[in-house]
Amino acid sequence: MFKLFDKINSGEVYVIAEMSANHGGKIENALEIVRQAAKAGADCLKIQTYTADSLTIDCDNEYFKIKGGLWDGYKLYDLYKDAFTPYEWQARIKEECEKCGLDFLSTPFDNYAVDFLEDMGCEAYKIASFELVDIPLIEYAAEKGKPMIISCGMGSIEEIQDTLDACRRVGNDKIVLLKCCSEYPANWEDMHVGNIPDMKKRFNVPIGLSDHSEGSLADVAAIVMGACVIEKHIKLDGICSADSKFSMSVKDFAKMVSDVRAAKLISKSNDYSLSEKESSSTVFRRSLFAVKDINPGDLFTPENVRSIRPGYGIKPKYLKIILGKPADSFIKRGEPITMEMVEKYIK
Repeated sequence: MFKLFDKINSGEVYVIAEMSANHGGKIENALEIVRQAAKAGADCLKIQTYTADSLTIDCDNEYFKIKGGLWDGYKLYDLYKDAFTPYEWQARIKEECEKCGLDFLSTPFDNYAVDFLEDMGCEAYKIASFELVDIPLIEYAAEKGKPMIISCGMGSIEEIQDTLDACRRVGNDKIVLLKCCSEYPANWEDMHVGNIPDMKKRFNVPIGLSDHSEGSLADVAAIVMGACVIEKHIKLDGICSADSKFSMSVKDFAKMVSDVRAAKLISKSNDYSLSEKESSSTVFRRSLFAVKDINPGDLFTPENVRSIRPGYGIKPKYLKIILGKPADSFIKRGEPITMEMVEKYIK
């Protein structure tokens, strides 16, 4: 049972550990990432289902060469050939996820990948930012009726709306959008996680963050802004891959999971009730006390009544009301001024 909406509806954070290319070409590494992601507290392990041929063509002209950034000089076909997760591994990875209590999720990049994942019993689909504009692919995945988690990197408002409309045209309203900055690694000033509240209101679906930045600061900020899903790349120490330079170590990933779950608790809103511990602290507030002996008939004055700690007397807001009024009974220095003593003056 895919836990995504159960987590969201219960007010929890759903954390996706993205493996991507970080298996380094070995299935043993892939399975270890699954196990370590589970130990680190992830809810879900995500892979990608593609081949170099399903993403691009093997062509040497300038259109297909990457210029600048992390993969400068790579030909697209060669990058995808190095980074892909072999199809024959994927059922075994899913099996390991189930063994470890993790949801399994994959990003399909063509219709064949969707069919392949359907045959595996995949319970949800992730759409990558670069495929946000591939409406035919989105419709094909969405018509399977599974939850759709869609990254919005590079997406305009109109393009994001087109994607939502595509899902809904085929009867699928089980959608989560992920705010994303498609830089690798992403610079904080380019991430705009402050868009999350607007996205929640504008698109009326749950919003999360797909994060390519360093550390967990952006993830914590996103949770405070209202995100309910965090996706982050995870890697094993000592394994180099096309994605390892912007991925998080298992140790840091576990700290990120702890931080975002704490941020979710910290950022709860619209609740002015007191906790049990906070309620017990109210006795240390200020209240009105007799600071000199007060005899019957004596007037209450600033010299014999003060607002001091602790909080066993009436609230300080009543001080002006009772000043100049006579006391009905003897009040010893250090005794609280109670409502019973002055209730005839307080309407």
